[in-house]
Amino acid sequence: MTRDLVVALSGGIGGAKLALGLSRILPAENLLVVANTGDDFEHLGLHVSPDIDTLMYTLAGLDNTELGWGRRDESWSFMETLTALGGEDWFRLGDRDLAVHVERTRRLRLGQTLAEITSEFCRRLGVHPRVLPMTDDPVRTRLHTDEGWLDFQDYFVRLQCRPTVRELVFAGAESALAHPDLLEALSSARLRAVIICPSNPFISVEPILAVPGVRQALSACPAPVVAVSPIIGGRAVKGPTAKMMTELGLQPSAAAVAARYGDLLDAYVMDVGDAGEAEGLSPIVTLAPTLMTSLADREVLARVVLDAADAVPPARRRRAPSS
Repeated sequence: MTRDLVVALSGGIGGAKLALGLSRILPAENLLVVANTGDDFEHLGLHVSPDIDTLMYTLAGLDNTELGWGRRDESWSFMETLTALGGEDWFRLGDRDLAVHVERTRRLRLGQTLAEITSEFCRRLGVHPRVLPMTDDPVRTRLHTDEGWLDFQDYFVRLQCRPTVRELVFAGAESALAHPDLLEALSSARLRAVIICPSNPFISVEPILAVPGVRQALSACPAPVVAVSPIIGGRAVKGPTAKMMTELGLQPSAAAVAARYGDLLDAYVMDVGDAGEAEGLSPIVTLAPTLMTSLADREVLARVVLDAADAVPPARRRRAPSS
């Protein structure tokens, strides 16, 4: 059987960039993008799924590249009116984006699953690779900070990542069920590679790994697992990754991210500027330019990552192929 299925684990902006690159070099039926839902929350009575929506908009070519989140060609009449009424306006919802949250919430209340709704939205917006929530059950990232326990969006958006992070928990993860299609993909004889996108390991990837069965399935999967570093030169390309690493007592470096993933990894792609950190790492290291500023950059890095996975000798894998 041909090994042609690629599973990508992704958070929002950085992960979506690589997911877009992968979508441009792989047939749509060969790419499954698994989205973090630990960022999901209820706001103004609506179910908001930030990472799913970032992936969906990016893969549909509708993303707002200037802001880095939300939809392009957005209008803000709703927010202007909400502010005038004294409403809770710290989390900005554009008019086009708002329609997604309203319709998602309506469908959830009718009993549809988050995966079903995501699939239908992607179909209607012209997204061809499958985008799959890590679970249909609620998992919520919470942070213990110097200002007490905070829900993720309070920390990330309302307080703009200013509080010092001491601990993270993923409330509900222990009782959540990994989506069965994710577990099936990770055990498939078709599986070519699992890619951990350059997303924040703490708040984008670890919520996925916290769902029972996912980490075990990754450890047992018949294909290489390769991660891309979200750190370049000791700094995060986007978001609070480096800040959080420092506050949690870790060196903000590409090597530290690899160590965080531990023995899950067979291969690791890190920026050429961080070559000095490669020595002593357990996974096979590939050095490449990892900053994605153009569409061409996304495609090039996607090819590098797949080549890195394909280059892992079977003898170096932690798992024996299932067929």
